[in-house]
Amino acid sequence: MTTSASLPTGSEAAISTGGSVTDRLVEANEQYAAAFTDPGMDARPVLHVAVVACMDARLDLHAALGLELGDCHTIRNAGGVVTDDVIRSLTISQRKLGTRSVVLIHHTGCGLEAITEDFRTDLEMEVGQRPAWAVESFRDVDQDVRQSMQRVRTSPFLLHTDDVRGFVFDVRTGLLREIDAAQPPVEPS
Repeated sequence: MTTSASLPTGSEAAISTGGSVTDRLVEANEQYAAAFTDPGMDARPVLHVAVVACMDARLDLHAALGLELGDCHTIRNAGGVVTDDVIRSLTISQRKLGTRSVVLIHHTGCGLEAITEDFRTDLEMEVGQRPAWAVESFRDVDQDVRQSMQRVRTSPFLLHTDDVRGFVFDVRTGLLREIDAAQPPVEPS
């Protein structure tokens, strides 16, 4: 895995001399492309699975799940929440590209646990327009995984809703903890 700390020498120099992070990424792409060989794959995932996960930079999904290039479709957003756009991507993934399984991955310490829907109101006050989208914040990560599983299982657009499993990735240990979709929410005492 390449991290910011292990970038090739000289990348930091480009940033400190006026280059941007995007400039660094373009330069890295040029190096990648110089050694690139077309793997001869098509867009259909070899394992017929789509993974929906949080965009958190601490989640290296391919490494954590033992995946290789071409194994899966990866759909990421803030929280790994199943939104209308995630359903859109899953529908295309299933109906046009052959996926049959869906894996949902939330994680411990998610930023969506620390904000509320008031974020939309704050944005409206700042920019003069209320966002059309919901923040989809949550307080209970397990319950949000259950809600996301339910959204996938009840979507009329998806062909394959029998193999939908949800997990919470522990950012401290790297382990997945499976969430039982049938478990009712625990009432606060």
